[in-house]
Amino acid sequence: HESGELKDVFRDHEIKTSNSINGKQPESGSGKGVTASTGLSSSLTSRLDSLINSSPVMLFMKGKPEEPKCGFSRKVVEILKQEKVEFESFDILTDDEVRQGLKVHSNWSSYPQLYIKGELIGGSDIVLEMQKSGELSRVLAEKGITRQESLDDRLKKLVNSSPVMLFMKGNPEAPRCGFSSKVVNALKEEGVTFGSFDIFSDEEVRQGLKTFSSWPTYPQLYYKGELVGGCD
Repeated sequence: HESGELKDVFRDHEIKTSNSINGKQPESGSGKGVTASTGLSSSLTSRLDSLINSSPVMLFMKGKPEEPKCGFSRKVVEILKQEKVEFESFDILTDDEVRQGLKVHSNWSSYPQLYIKGELIGGSDIVLEMQKSGELSRVLAEKGITRQESLDDRLKKLVNSSPVMLFMKGNPEAPRCGFSSKVVNALKEEGVTFGSFDIFSDEEVRQGLKTFSSWPTYPQLYYKGELVGGCD
């Protein structure tokens, strides 16, 4: 009591004291039980920080890697396995305090949430886009999680990132050359689902793929990792 510890316990558990009831202000420095920026208790904030940093790559998900309980969590698990990344996970369905608190702590309202070296990367859509662009591999290498990926490895991964993969100028919604537009229209007319990569977005890929495929122009269409050809 004399140390003020009892008062902190009351405050952490939102138990009103005579001071709060009478409208008195707490003594200077007595607000240490709550993190000002989030409103979460200090104990919960500390616990969340410990969980986030419990592994270099930490995934907060619904279910477990062996048994994901939502498609978005399953997708991130698959991506991490494709990247050959060792990671730990936390099933947010088992602990509602963590489930609700982490949304506030990270300012991210949904799950899964992927952290690398304590830094929030994002959810399934962001992680997928990062993988497709090669940014995920670069981040993992920069953080010392994996070795730096070679251009050849990156290109192999890109051409196999979708069963039907189109390397084009622009994107399917806004092609930036007539040849790319023709291939997009042909695939749509056939009802084919396909992935795409805008070669204007990455000069290394643009030049490297020409050598990789021995095909000097774009667009380039791949089926199950094998080059089909260009527009003609």
